[in-house]
Amino acid sequence: MPDPTDILDLDLVVPVYNEQATLVASITALHDFLTRSMRETWRITIADNASTDATAALADQLSAELDGVLAVHLEEKGRGRALKQVWSASPARVLAYVDEDLSTDLSALGPLVAPLFSGHSDLAIGTRLDRSSRVTRGGKREFISRTYNLLLRRTMGVSFSDAQCGFKALGRDVADRLLPLVEDTGWFFDTELLILAERSGLRIHEVPVDWVDDPQSSVDIVATARADLRGMVRVASGITRGRIPVAAIYEEIGRRPYAPAPSPTFFGQVVRFGGVGVLSTAAFALVYLLFQQVAPAQVANFLALLLTTIANTAANRRFTFGVRGSRGAAKHQAKGLIVFGIAWLITSGSLVVLHGVSPGAGAHVELVVLTVANLVATVVRFVLLRIWVFRRQARSESVTPGAGESHPRPRRS
Repeated sequence: MPDPTDILDLDLVVPVYNEQATLVASITALHDFLTRSMRETWRITIADNASTDATAALADQLSAELDGVLAVHLEEKGRGRALKQVWSASPARVLAYVDEDLSTDLSALGPLVAPLFSGHSDLAIGTRLDRSSRVTRGGKREFISRTYNLLLRRTMGVSFSDAQCGFKALGRDVADRLLPLVEDTGWFFDTELLILAERSGLRIHEVPVDWVDDPQSSVDIVATARADLRGMVRVASGITRGRIPVAAIYEEIGRRPYAPAPSPTFFGQVVRFGGVGVLSTAAFALVYLLFQQVAPAQVANFLALLLTTIANTAANRRFTFGVRGSRGAAKHQAKGLIVFGIAWLITSGSLVVLHGVSPGAGAHVELVVLTVANLVATVVRFVLLRIWVFRRQARSESVTPGAGESHPRPRRS
């Protein structure tokens, strides 16, 4: 049993929301396991996320009946919010969490926290994607999990294998430095924390786990996927613009030489370009409809394409191809306008063909034809941007520090 007079070694947080059916059994099993197997001092913190059933009352009951169990009640829902609040206030040397359903076999808890107690690693995560992991779950969730982690590695340049397994731990010093920077309050919290940790040169230890899917899980996969994609764009933009100070974190606690975010892979470029393209296409349609009210179709098309192309080139320069700073920006925009000219010929040519086939076509028919033509022009734009506009500078910036830059040396081993 943990002794409240001792320094707290491990605070194991269990975020819960409306878990009245399983909470008592899960916390009792977790308490029994820690009592039998954990030599360090520990505490179980039940973080109630504004539950609307009997979860809060049961958490208080468990806290009163079991030594080393604490109940914390939050007024707002959100797993990330719960973890951030409890971890930030905890005095423990090592902070960890497990899912309430105990999907992860608890035998992996010792290997998870051991490298943090020894100082070998900064964070530790369970992975369901290691060859030695034994995982039981449906094909749909397996596909979504593997696709998400592949997309994350390709677009964000990270190396950890499983961002969303509900089985993680980190050291006190890492929590103090990283948690204030993590903005997500929901399911993307884990991923954001890991991205910032890796970009800050911290050491992430992975532990293969045995994992059984909870068929009663209430997680909305589609909504979670949308939120995750938005989170990836936000974090990538924050790191690229320097709003998230990963270099400063490295100087304080990083283990390996800091390097700027790597240039995206081809797959990552396609995904990012696609995202920019979708937004640009939507913006083009809106601007075209506005101009079409006061100008002929060809003029409206030209102006809409010109405005969205300037914004598109700037977005792709920074986000898709990883080119930073003002160096070469004017040249890139000039080349982008040449590419714009090619795209304009494609789209205006589609109008010529449409009016030749159907002289009386209305504005909405024109919009449909132009949208299709614009998608074709987008593919042409990607090829030209990649092989001509940004290729040389993106390569040089990925291997050569900018003027006055230097790479700091590691401060600890």
